[in-house]
Amino acid sequence: MKQPSLSINEQITMWNQKAALLAGNQSFETIGIQIELEAGAIRKLPAYIHRERYQQVMVVYDTYTYEAAGRQTIDLLQSIDVGITELELRENKEGDVIADEATIVQLLLAVTPQTDAIIAIGSGTIHDVVRIVSHKMNKPFLSVPTAASVDGFTSAGAPLIVNGTKETFQAKAPEAIFADINILINAPQTLTAAGFGDMLGKCTSLADWKVSRDLGQEPYNQLVYDITEEALNQCIEKVDLIASGSAEGIYTVMYSLLASGIAMLIADHSRSASGGEHHISHRWEMELIKGGHRQILHGAKVGVASALLADHYRQLAIDHPEVKAFAAYKDIPTSAQMKKWLSAAGGPSEYEQLSMPAEWLELALHSAHTLRNRYTGLKYMNEHQLI
Repeated sequence: MKQPSLSINEQITMWNQKAALLAGNQSFETIGIQIELEAGAIRKLPAYIHRERYQQVMVVYDTYTYEAAGRQTIDLLQSIDVGITELELRENKEGDVIADEATIVQLLLAVTPQTDAIIAIGSGTIHDVVRIVSHKMNKPFLSVPTAASVDGFTSAGAPLIVNGTKETFQAKAPEAIFADINILINAPQTLTAAGFGDMLGKCTSLADWKVSRDLGQEPYNQLVYDITEEALNQCIEKVDLIASGSAEGIYTVMYSLLASGIAMLIADHSRSASGGEHHISHRWEMELIKGGHRQILHGAKVGVASALLADHYRQLAIDHPEVKAFAAYKDIPTSAQMKKWLSAAGGPSEYEQLSMPAEWLELALHSAHTLRNRYTGLKYMNEHQLI
C-alpha cells in the first residue's frame, strides 16, 4: 500500500513548526495528539495505556462498534494490568445512538472518580459523547475509530443535540488515536462514502470561510486553509481507490479526515471544515430527530448539501461581481461534478436519495443559516432574498 512520504505524526510536527513561525501574526494551537494510522494500530493501545500508567479505563461502544473493535480492544487490554469497565450506549426508540442529553447522562453516571481514561470505540456520535463527558469530568480520552466516516475524531468541539437543537460545545481532543486500517477496511462502504462526503463538503466550507473573512470579519488562517485544501484534493484524486474499499483508499480518506480535524484544532474553530453545507445538514438532522425518524449519516448529508450549494455559490460570483468576496466561489466544482464524485464513492448524490420529506429541502435552504453565527453564502442569499 502506497502511503504519503510523511506519517501523520511527522506531518503534525511540521504543521506545528510552521504555526510557530507564524505565531507572531496569528493565534495557533500546538497539537500534541499521538496518532497511529496503520494496519494493526490497535495493538499499540495496551503499551500506550501502560506508559501513561492508567490503572482503570472505561471502554465505551454501541452494539455495532463492539463487534467492529470493542471486543478486540477489551481482549488486548486484558493482556496488561489495568482495570476495565465497559459501557454500551443505549439506542433511542428509533434505534439510533445519538449525542443528546440522555446519552450524555448515561455516560456521566457510569464514569467514576477512579476512571483514569475513557476509550471511545466508534465513529462520530460515540466520540462526541465521550468528548464532552471527558471534558466535564477532566478525564483523558482515547480514540479507536471503527470507520473512516467523519473528520471529527481529532476535534475539540462536540456537536450535541440539546433541547432538540444542534449545538457545538467546546470540549477536548483525544490524547491519542488508534486508527487501524484492518478495522476501517471492514466498515460498510456507506460509512467510507460518508467520510468522502464529509471531505467533499470542504469545497463549499473553504470558500465560505474566505467570504466570512471578507464580509463577516471572521478569523482566517491561511495555514489551516492550506492543510484542509490539500486533504480535500487527496480525496478527490483517489476517489476511485476510496470507492474500491482498498487499503490505500481507506488510508487516504482517513488520513484526510484526520488532517482536516487537526487543522480545526490548530485554528481553534471549525470554519475551515464547516460552512453552509454543514448548517443544512444540521437542520436536516434536527428535523429527523423531531419527527422520530432514523438518523442519516452525517457525511452523506454534508456531501449532498455541498453539491446542492455549489451552483448557487458559483452563480453568486457571476451575478454579483461587485462583491469581491464572491471570487472565492468561482473555483468551486460544479454541482454536476460533485455529484459524480459522490456517486463514484458509493454514496448518495441527490437529495431524493436521502429519503427525507421534499419540504425539508426548502426548509433547510431558508432556515439553516440561523443555526450558527457565521457568515456564509447561504446567509447572504437569505438576507438578500436570492434563494
